[in-house]
Amino acid sequence: MSGPDRETLEIYNNKAADYADRNQTHLREDPRLHEFIAACPPNARVLDLGCGPGTSSAVMAAAGLRPVAMDASVEMIALAEQMPGVETCLASFDELSGCDIYDGIWANFSLLHAPRADFPRHLRAIRQALRSGRPFYIALKLGKGEARDALGRYYTYYEEDELIDLLRTAGFTPDNRTTGENAGLDGAMARWISVACHG
Repeated sequence: MSGPDRETLEIYNNKAADYADRNQTHLREDPRLHEFIAACPPNARVLDLGCGPGTSSAVMAAAGLRPVAMDASVEMIALAEQMPGVETCLASFDELSGCDIYDGIWANFSLLHAPRADFPRHLRAIRQALRSGRPFYIALKLGKGEARDALGRYYTYYEEDELIDLLRTAGFTPDNRTTGENAGLDGAMARWISVACHG
């Protein structure tokens, strides 16, 4: 187990407030998030994996779900703790364990910071923690290889076919996909993909 990239974590700790300010409106209005909420049963216990400042978790809680906001960044979790109705968990992807715990898992631009060699293992752990037939949403940046951005954050990039194959191998059924292009925290435009699956 290689664990989270220390440099990436430190950047998120230092820029937590900036990240929250920059993404708050977009995250609250994200149609993919509202699709995810609609796909979950009422009062569902859900996991926001790599939750950042907890904005998505707050939207889930306001919609009647019971979110667990999980992140390896101390400063991000400190922000998530301020969100009403949100349970927090300071932990890395490696610490996700258990079977049939969640009625939905939301991994929005978080697993792209995991090393490529660890990614299949993380997907298997997610599949195990997710109850059968429940939704899993994942978003990553499109591309090839691994690199650091202008801020120094570590990224692993995936092409669409590769991601779909990895999801199927881990036991997920991909339902639909969304692609787009946006400027990130580093200011650079990046292509991305989001896949809605069920376990």
